[in-house]
Amino acid sequence: MQVLRGINDLKTVQNLKGDELDREIMQLVNLYLTADTKESSIRKDNASHWVVRLAHCMTEEKRRWFLTMECELFRARFKELPSIEQKEFIMDNDEFSSVEATSARDFDDVQADLKATILSYTNSMAQANSSVTGPDAFYRVRFEEVADLVAMRRVFVKDGFAYVSKEQLGSLVMAPFRSHLSKQLAVLSRKWVSFCDGPEKDRLVPLVQGLADRDLGPDYGSGAAAKSGEQVSAAMLPTLAKESFPLCMSVMMDALKRTHHLKHQGRQQLGLFLKGIGLPLEEAMRFWRTEMAAVAPGDAFDKQYAYNIRHNYGKEGKRADYTPHSCIKVISGIPGPGQVHGCPFRVLSEEDLRTSLGKLSLADPMRIEQAVTKAKEGHYQLACGKVWEGQHGCACDGINHPNQYYEQSRKVLVGEAEEEKVAKVAKVEAANP
Repeated sequence: MQVLRGINDLKTVQNLKGDELDREIMQLVNLYLTADTKESSIRKDNASHWVVRLAHCMTEEKRRWFLTMECELFRARFKELPSIEQKEFIMDNDEFSSVEATSARDFDDVQADLKATILSYTNSMAQANSSVTGPDAFYRVRFEEVADLVAMRRVFVKDGFAYVSKEQLGSLVMAPFRSHLSKQLAVLSRKWVSFCDGPEKDRLVPLVQGLADRDLGPDYGSGAAAKSGEQVSAAMLPTLAKESFPLCMSVMMDALKRTHHLKHQGRQQLGLFLKGIGLPLEEAMRFWRTEMAAVAPGDAFDKQYAYNIRHNYGKEGKRADYTPHSCIKVISGIPGPGQVHGCPFRVLSEEDLRTSLGKLSLADPMRIEQAVTKAKEGHYQLACGKVWEGQHGCACDGINHPNQYYEQSRKVLVGEAEEEKVAKVAKVEAANP
């Protein structure tokens, strides 16, 4: 889970690609999947893969996410294998029975074309010469098996066959791997349905079901809020919302101010976020009571909503310390009619998203277009990061959590306020030596 979530962050938050992404993935592998011995590492890797595969087989969205991250992991690890082990892998798997070693005669016919192809995308004659060393450096496959390389014009194609260099074998093995894993996830999801009605429905089923949604980063619970040292009151929230709230929370604050009501999921998302930034229970009760007075005055609020607020703060029910929703959980929430929770970069139309971003008064208007573009491409956290940069005028470390957005914002704004205060004191002292 740590490795796959890390890959997700590298792609969606840091927007890494190519060799840089592969290097970071291998660092995650070394950190989380390496044990004292090779046998222990393999056992750890296998066990964790099958458990996490089981946890992500239940819905189409989870299967798609798991498939994407596992393919990135597989590609990076295959690339790290020595050349001889890559060849052994291909020869040992029936999926690659159509792959042929390039004969000396074929190589002589296409050698000049292979060099020209490599030169076209590397602009390096030295690299072209070092890559085209002989027939054993290339595989001859049907061109449709490496469609991605054909699309990028990175292979030479002749008579329906593509000549794939040993540096590009990852693309050759990726398609069968993805196809196999996709089919296995579909089979597993059908078996899981019957397993849920079996003898383990009260023991293992809840454990596995909760694993995929488990947040592995900082939880921003009440303990984290207390450590920040910032005292937040209900009266401060309008100002804080304008300065430091992420768009998902700003949209809900606007809806609450306009309609004086949020449905349950919206109250949970916003309420736990406010708890995470340091709003005490007493101030939370004051905030919600005031905002909802028009639709739930007096005793009506106490009967319908007060219990849930106390429950979120661990004062009712099983008295758990509930934590704010992470970006992954927020993005996965799809609001129904009359609901405003979820990630606005995912659920709002392009026009509505521009309108909502326009209300934030970004210092750099170009950030709005950048954020809208990223949202259209499905990079919701990158879009959120562009908004943060537009609000604060400096680079963002990447957004994984709404409370992280708020925390980074306060550090910047409070730091600027302290600098202004020091400058004013220095100016007064200089004027009155």
